[in-house]
Amino acid sequence: MTASDGSQKPARGRPEGGGAAPGAAEGERSLSAAELAGAYAARAGLHRHDDGRIDALRSAGGVRGLLESVLPGLVFLVCFTISQNLLLSGVLALAVAAVFVVLRVVGRTPPTQAFAGIIGIVISAALALFTGRAENFYLWGFVTNALYIVALATSVLVKWPLMGVIFGFLRNEGLHWRQDPLRARQYRLGTWIMVVVLGLRLVVQVPLYFMGDAGLVALGATRLIMGVPLYALGIWVAWLVTRPMVSDEAPAGD
Repeated sequence: MTASDGSQKPARGRPEGGGAAPGAAEGERSLSAAELAGAYAARAGLHRHDDGRIDALRSAGGVRGLLESVLPGLVFLVCFTISQNLLLSGVLALAVAAVFVVLRVVGRTPPTQAFAGIIGIVISAALALFTGRAENFYLWGFVTNALYIVALATSVLVKWPLMGVIFGFLRNEGLHWRQDPLRARQYRLGTWIMVVVLGLRLVVQVPLYFMGDAGLVALGATRLIMGVPLYALGIWVAWLVTRPMVSDEAPAGD
């Protein structure tokens, strides 16, 4: 049986009758794992259209999410480039992030992303101010990026690729894809794609970081370009390469 987006749903239903069927304990464990997968996928903020296509813009937080991700860093970069004042640049970046938090609270929308953003800005501004080096505003981003790479790579090595956990929930596959070697291989590939995307950020941006002031503008610009836009592109490509194969049993012409 296939879902509306072509993804496979489990064919087996629950055993009929009042008695516990063999393997019931395993089924309960699978259900609990599926619930955890669903919760993780929901927190990841990924969404899909009704026709099965992934909504890359909404998964990136929508227009507001893009602004929340881009504007604080842009304000810091522009302000410091003009004024060479670290304190002023950090305060303005923090103020922009705080405005987004207030807007979400007033609009009664989930402020999680905005709160996470303002915490990141606080850490980034503090690193720049305490060290007196503007490029350290971007240092925390390198740390979080590296942690994501480690988490994604580890998930593949332990045979729980995170893109399978997330996409499996969105496609109504639950965790049943783990029993299908082809689907598991596809989700491993999708997860490695995200590792490459995140790794590309470090390959491009870390050398600019070590250039100091000379590389600051280029570092800030590449940070914006390779931030949410590149992430959304990576998610979209990973979604495409992990699409379920069309069943050989489908009638010709479908």
